[in-house]
Amino acid sequence: MGAMTPTKPWLLAVAAIVVLSACAPSNVAESAGSATKSDILAAYGLSGLDGREIVDRLDRTPVADRPSGLRASVRPDALVLSEAGAGESTVVELPLEEFYLSIAPYLKTTHECYYHSLTTCRGELAGQVVHVIITNRETGEVLVDEVTRTFDNGFVAYWLPKGIKATVSVEHDDHRASHDIATGPDDPTCLTTVHLEPKHE
Repeated sequence: MGAMTPTKPWLLAVAAIVVLSACAPSNVAESAGSATKSDILAAYGLSGLDGREIVDRLDRTPVADRPSGLRASVRPDALVLSEAGAGESTVVELPLEEFYLSIAPYLKTTHECYYHSLTTCRGELAGQVVHVIITNRETGEVLVDEVTRTFDNGFVAYWLPKGIKATVSVEHDDHRASHDIATGPDDPTCLTTVHLEPKHE
């Protein structure tokens, strides 16, 4: 399914998360509540970690070990944290020059997603070997070229330079796919439209 177009720019001062069973679409409702950052980080064993470290830890945690009460939405500029059923949220800054892109390649089933949820997003291909190449379309620079294994949630993820246009290519067994992406302030952090198809002879 295609990604949705955001209805308005991301505002750090006004952030919240809707409790979802999958991922966060672009038109997630926002409210002006503000939770205490130190409290929510302490409650989930994340104290002392910066935004990048929290993102990396949560996305790589086995699904069975993920905190069921925590909602963590990756936006281009910040990580928005809240607790399930709570109306308030807290914002943790992410690196200014980096953009976190989560990719869930699929063969048969996928879901709509815009902002990656670190605790609820699920991809089809969990724990599968894939070859990922990410190339800057404007300069031709190869930013990523590796054979890796998808996380337990079916995603692979990379910190990319902000403000670029790139092509993501993924191969898995005898299937492959490519998709153009961008890393601007309103672009999606969740890519679930990489449909793997049989390689042509």
